[in-house]
Amino acid sequence: MAKRLFVGNLPFATTDDQLRELFGRIGACDSASVVTDRVSGRSRGFGFVEMSSDDDASRAVTELDGSEYEGRKLTVSAAHERPAGGGGRPRS
Repeated sequence: MAKRLFVGNLPFATTDDQLRELFGRIGACDSASVVTDRVSGRSRGFGFVEMSSDDDASRAVTELDGSEYEGRKLTVSAAHERPAGGGGRPRS
């Protein structure tokens, strides 16, 4: 189990601090960030959390995946690393 977790279906008003507090109830939470739109600055409804240990991360997935938070059913899973390389258009 990875220590970095993906958290989906967050209420749009959720802050980094609220996310950190939620996961801190499970175990030691090193960081929590809600992903925001670059242009508008609004939440995109998901974020990432880093737990201090694999055991805490595993417990967080077990306890919080599918649980309700402020009227929304959370999705919590191990985060996948982005593949290397850039996006964008291919060169001609």
